[in-house]
Amino acid sequence: MAVTPLRPINRFAPGLAVAQPAVLAKPTLQTLAAKLMQNGLVPPHIILQALAQQDSRRKHLADMLLARSAVPPSVLYDAIAAHWQVGRVDLAALPPDPRLTSHLDHVSALRFGLLPWCKTGHVTVIVTAYPDTFHQHSAWLERIFGPVAMAVAPMLAIEDALLAVHGAALATASETRVNAAESCRAYHTTTLQRPAAGIVVAMIAFALFQPVAAMVWLFALALGAMLSSNIMKLIAFILMHRPQTQPQSKPAIVAHLPIVSVMVALYRESNIATQLTARLDRLIYPRELLDILLVVEAEDQMTRDALGSADLPGWMRVIVVPDGSVKTKPRALNYALDHCRGAIVGIYDAEDAPEPDQLQKVVDRFHQRGPEVVCLQGQLEYYNPRSNWLARCFTIEYASWFRMFLPGIERMGLAIPLGGTTLFFRRSALEELGGWDAQNVTEDADLGLRLFRHGYRTELIDTTTFEEANCRSFPWVKQRSRWIKGYMMTWITHMRDPRLLWQQLGARCFIGFQVQFLGSILQTLLAPLLWSLWLTPLGFHHPFSSAIGADAFRAIYISMIATTVLSLVFDIAGMRRTQHRLNPLWALTLHFYHPLATLAGYKALWELMTKPFYWDKTSHGHF
Repeated sequence: MAVTPLRPINRFAPGLAVAQPAVLAKPTLQTLAAKLMQNGLVPPHIILQALAQQDSRRKHLADMLLARSAVPPSVLYDAIAAHWQVGRVDLAALPPDPRLTSHLDHVSALRFGLLPWCKTGHVTVIVTAYPDTFHQHSAWLERIFGPVAMAVAPMLAIEDALLAVHGAALATASETRVNAAESCRAYHTTTLQRPAAGIVVAMIAFALFQPVAAMVWLFALALGAMLSSNIMKLIAFILMHRPQTQPQSKPAIVAHLPIVSVMVALYRESNIATQLTARLDRLIYPRELLDILLVVEAEDQMTRDALGSADLPGWMRVIVVPDGSVKTKPRALNYALDHCRGAIVGIYDAEDAPEPDQLQKVVDRFHQRGPEVVCLQGQLEYYNPRSNWLARCFTIEYASWFRMFLPGIERMGLAIPLGGTTLFFRRSALEELGGWDAQNVTEDADLGLRLFRHGYRTELIDTTTFEEANCRSFPWVKQRSRWIKGYMMTWITHMRDPRLLWQQLGARCFIGFQVQFLGSILQTLLAPLLWSLWLTPLGFHHPFSSAIGADAFRAIYISMIATTVLSLVFDIAGMRRTQHRLNPLWALTLHFYHPLATLAGYKALWELMTKPFYWDKTSHGHF
């Protein structure tokens, strides 16, 4: 085997040797593996197993060994550097020249494990995490930099160096990935305050000068929202009790399992770091194909310290998101997306406990479906449904949403508003759409609609993630207000061009979108008007009955009773499809639960006008 001649680099790294571009040596993986075994760095059975699985896993040997925690990164890369007769660069002590790194886009740098480091004479030194594939990139690197030479460093060190040099630019990029025409970032407090203030003034004037007409119109809106929502609920109920023909699919035999990246956004979650890693460790999937990214904000030092002190396995890594103009989960996910190594990208929340076989089910489903299915939504349940009354109500609501309403929406062929966790995407489609809208505080529902508008499909998958029910009153209101505000922002953004939305969705799905978003918003805000009708049986006279007549008022009252019964049956049906065995009578108490949502709705409306991009954080780890 030819030995690559060496020479020291200039003042940037005195004494460090790099492979010369003209005569790059090509040692084999087998010889590297033999050296690792001979030197006692890696147990022989792990090396042999990694070599045997490398072709089917389509992974670099270094990544496979690190994923198995078989050897520390510094020891492994010392051995790799010696094997390739090149230098190993300590990027923390000797950072790259930013004038060079600016010539290589960060996506390529992260995808291929390459980092322009320094200039030595007319040669540019490129640090790589994967020297065995460096020759595949040398041609296009030379078109950019001229003659290149190779040095090595671990992939995590390359990621950290990129953050240190270009953190601000990367943060800005993560805030503007989505096309401006499809993003809510164009809206600011002034653009929202003026029309909102105009509407409020007009409504007050209308109520003062035409109080009866104003009352009739408000009741009409409230009734319309209630009836349309319950008609959709009734259709979902009927469809869920009909047998469904399963679509034709390919056999669930995957010749080459893909790498699956899972992002977990953490913010002020230092108290659950140990629990999180233990829950994710239960996932049944080859560790060398599992890529868990724990995404934390740069200023969240407590969480960073907690993760730093945790003994993370080689298939978990921490991604630090640099500060930016907003601090939201979708911005953090956008930043981390470029760091993902998998063809499938999943999302979990900090408190999630997914079923162990969940990732294998996801991989099998994507393999069975065509390329138009780009998103899979799992089911969510709570692991503390009996903590208190609020937890019971939240559990019933989630059961009816994930076990009845969303499956019904899927069978209707409408756009599915995604949940914020247990989501899995084909990475190519996610990148095509620009990831998440960084300013939208319900980025999941918005993304589900954007996928649908671009002709892609979302399917529900029969796998469950258990999470913590947010069952303290004020934190519950804060969380729900964020969801409602996000629904408001999503509706405003997508209704920017109603004609285009109609053309892309079609009449049926356009109406479905209005019912799901505008209908739920109006129903939440105007619910007190409808609740006032329940005073009539107690002997109180309702002014609305005088405005519309006794017969019309009686018909409305009967419809209220009918929708209440439908909601009760719907909720109980959802509960029966879960493993929870709560007393069905708890569903009757949801009448006292819904006012909290209305309170959250008015909080959301106020924040929409004052701080639309504010992310009201939900804390976890209390139960």
